[in-house]
Amino acid sequence: MKSMLMWIGTTSDSVLYGQITCSPPEVAEKETSNKGLIEGMKAYRGEDGRVLLFRPELNAVRMKKGAERMCMHSPSVQQFIECVKQTVLANRRWVPPPGKGSLYLRPLLFGSGASLGLSAASEFTFLVFGSPVQNYFKEGTSALNLYVEEVIPRAYLGGSGGVKSISNYGPVLEVMRRAKARGFSDVLYLDAETKKNIEEVSASNIFLVKGNTIVTPATNGTILGGITRKSVIEIAIDLGYKVEERVVPVEELKEAEEVFCTGTATGVASVGSITFQNTRTEYKVGDGLVTQQLRSILVGIQTGSIQDTKNWVLEID
Repeated sequence: MKSMLMWIGTTSDSVLYGQITCSPPEVAEKETSNKGLIEGMKAYRGEDGRVLLFRPELNAVRMKKGAERMCMHSPSVQQFIECVKQTVLANRRWVPPPGKGSLYLRPLLFGSGASLGLSAASEFTFLVFGSPVQNYFKEGTSALNLYVEEVIPRAYLGGSGGVKSISNYGPVLEVMRRAKARGFSDVLYLDAETKKNIEEVSASNIFLVKGNTIVTPATNGTILGGITRKSVIEIAIDLGYKVEERVVPVEELKEAEEVFCTGTATGVASVGSITFQNTRTEYKVGDGLVTQQLRSILVGIQTGSIQDTKNWVLEID
């Protein structure tokens, strides 16, 4: 297939919209060769055939905040959402049926034009490209096996935090490559300052379930505040669980009954085991658990099979 991209370029007050097409390898080249900001989101096919976006305004706000932190111009929230909508509509036939996957979207922002000192460039380029993807995990059957990385510090105080910068992913991909070569699914990072507390899994947030309490590292400026993370916390609280956002010592991994990760790609993904300093801790996976309950509700809202009382879903056709 050809991936369709929408773009916005601005000089002073003028805004230009356009469409281009490129192949998946060309998309990958654009994503890895540019320096800027990147978001990840999905379009879902509802049971009634509708195409739905999940909380796109939060992606727009996060990109705008990241651009401000990096002294870049950016599209407005309304421009961001309109561009995403037009990209999905142009690729509507590629949105898989319910339960078969989704259209994965990559909004990409990078600056262009001359700049002096710390002033932002007078132009920006905003791209949104989409490709259909299968379900990342089959519900309730696949679980991650994680390895705790102690060698490469991932995040520093005052670091990127809520900014999804393309250049941040190079070191992460290298550590992931080494972990996968050893048979692990992904990498769990410790904080760079003390190396005693867990932070996040590559591009996902992590949660520990202990009885009726769900614990997750607080987004203190170095941890990405994922949109799926925020949604799952709200769902859990509505269900009566106590959610603690705080410092989580690595030793607490041994106390958890369940562990799961959240992110755009993973949704809510069960963790089957975590290996730290050659010690493997295993966790409950399967039906009837907290992880499965949260996953089912999230997927139901995203695909329209559960009533969206929070107005999280944007119907685009």
